[in-house]
Amino acid sequence: MDIKSLLKLIKKYKWVLLLVPIIAVTITYFLVKNLPKQYNSEVQISTGLLDPSKKLISNENTDFFQISQQFNSIIEKFKLKKMLNILSYNLILHDLEQPKTSFRKYSELIDSLNATQRIEVIAIFKAKLLSKSVLTLADNEGKYKLYNMVSSMGYGEETLRKQVDISHTENSDFINISYTSENPELSAYLVNTYANTFISNYSMDVSLNQSNSIVLLDSVLKQKEIIMNQKNEALATFKRNKGVLNLSEQSAAVYGQITEYESQRANAIRQMQTSQGQIRIINSKLGGADVTYNGSSRADNRELVNLKQKLVAANNAFIENGFKPSDQKKIDSLNRIILAMSNQNADENVVDPKTSKQSLISQKLALELSLEQAKSSMSSINAQLSQLRAKYSSMVPYDADIQNYEREADLATKDYTAASEQYNQNKAGQSMGLRLQIEQIGLPGNPEPSKRIIYLAGSGFGSFALCVGFILVMFLTDNKIKTAQQLAAATKSNTLGVLCKIETDERNVRDIWNDKTGNVNFEFFRDMLRSLRFEVTEKLDLDDSKILGVTSLVAGEGKTFICHSLAYAFAMTGKKVLLIADELPVVKSTSTGLVVSHNFQTFLVKKEIHTEDLITVMNKNTARESLLEMQSVKSLKAGFDVLRDEFDIIIVDVNSLHDINIAKEWLLFTDKNLAIFEYGKTIQDVDKEYVAYIKKLPGFLGWVLNKTELTD
Repeated sequence: MDIKSLLKLIKKYKWVLLLVPIIAVTITYFLVKNLPKQYNSEVQISTGLLDPSKKLISNENTDFFQISQQFNSIIEKFKLKKMLNILSYNLILHDLEQPKTSFRKYSELIDSLNATQRIEVIAIFKAKLLSKSVLTLADNEGKYKLYNMVSSMGYGEETLRKQVDISHTENSDFINISYTSENPELSAYLVNTYANTFISNYSMDVSLNQSNSIVLLDSVLKQKEIIMNQKNEALATFKRNKGVLNLSEQSAAVYGQITEYESQRANAIRQMQTSQGQIRIINSKLGGADVTYNGSSRADNRELVNLKQKLVAANNAFIENGFKPSDQKKIDSLNRIILAMSNQNADENVVDPKTSKQSLISQKLALELSLEQAKSSMSSINAQLSQLRAKYSSMVPYDADIQNYEREADLATKDYTAASEQYNQNKAGQSMGLRLQIEQIGLPGNPEPSKRIIYLAGSGFGSFALCVGFILVMFLTDNKIKTAQQLAAATKSNTLGVLCKIETDERNVRDIWNDKTGNVNFEFFRDMLRSLRFEVTEKLDLDDSKILGVTSLVAGEGKTFICHSLAYAFAMTGKKVLLIADELPVVKSTSTGLVVSHNFQTFLVKKEIHTEDLITVMNKNTARESLLEMQSVKSLKAGFDVLRDEFDIIIVDVNSLHDINIAKEWLLFTDKNLAIFEYGKTIQDVDKEYVAYIKKLPGFLGWVLNKTELTD
């Protein structure tokens, strides 16, 4: 946003910004001068929600979120249509029944009623108040337009909803009702009546709702009790019929006995297996070859006797044979055998085999007796286990049934307990419920401070803001280009210079340049033209360019006059200037001036030029003929080469870009180009393609904003 331009626009409309608020304040003053005084009255209602002294349970935790919801609920109930209509009935009945002390002057509808009609209307309103019926537009369809009567006195629902303020200060136990009117008695009566009516209706509604809740809960509690008794009785009947006192304990006892007998049976089996194993071992020893148990000492002695007899025979043979060595060896061998057997017989006969065998037989008899005893106890244990298992199996079907009975009885008992607690809580809550009461009644008060200053300040500030907003809208919706910055932003190109508008009818360049009367307009134009000449000279000198083309978006933007002015400005620096432009009335000069002496089309044919002054003007053909139709490109370039050698700078007044076909031909022979844009105009969508075209040319220097206002 161009702040500078906005400030200029505001400055332009400064009188509007000054006069409009003054007029608005003046009108407001006369409108509010006779405003009636306003009287406010306020009533405070305590709820007990945040007052510990009104709670039966002093250590009760405070849930501020829940309390906030309760306050909001109470305030919304204040605004119910029914409550506002009850207030309307009270107000209208007061004025109808007490005409001398009515709060407001009767409206035309009420004033037109005679005494009989007034009595009828009072009776109708009392009946509606008694029934607490809602006042609607349908009440206008009867004999009397009741809805319009109430509204005409300012007691209508919509009016009261806007004017009566119901509020609750945060962390406060009070609800405030305030009302402001032109009558202090009306303000006090309204807030007090509204508060009393609401408390009465609210207490009645709460009491009725709580009573209905108690009746409903009592019915539910009795029903739950009946169900609980039925379930418990069903459980007891089942136990009696099945002979079950406590199935869990009984089944646990039977299972314990089964476990004990199972253990005894396992021990008996273990004992039987042990005895049978020991008997097998004893039998194997008794029937085996173990000399400890089956050996005989008599056989050993008999063999020893035989050996001794053989020894005697050997000795006799030794003597008889004459003591042969072989017989001696036989005698020695028998002695050794007898000695060894004697020793062995002495060792082996330490334990008596008969004694060991007798011991084994005794053990075997004892084991066989123990085995028979175990077998006898085994049959007894199996019989007892069978009985216990049968008893336990008979309990299994009862277990599922009794669990169902017990579960249903337990659920019924829990339901009854929960219903009983809810019933007791509601019954207790009925005695400890919310108790609304008026802490501070509404009283007639002093008049409120006058709001005239606020109205006057509001009207002045509002009208001023409205005017500023209107100017801002004008500025934002104004697409006119009035500054070099706006032109550069709109074209996305450089703005090379700015030229002011010549306010007089004078168009003679020499007179403008040589003016000594102190004409500010001429002085600004000369200074701006010199600045533009400097910029153009700097750009031309960079690459020794000589031909400068000057065009514009549309015709009539002053490019021809600028071409003549630039030619004169360059001539003032001593340069020989050739101006190829449309005709412009000039004055022939004897020195530095503008001289019309040639025609460009004629030059193209003869290729001859006669310079008589620093400025030579060649007028273009006004027939808008095509250059390329008159001469070939090669011939045209040759002609411009001749002009380059003759002049220091050549300024060409190129047709506007709307004549794009002719402009393109002229721009084909220029080295550098300027585009002229008129102050206060806009770039239309159709012009954007021309702006893009001139911008793409390699020799384009920028734009010149022409005909600007001096104030800008």
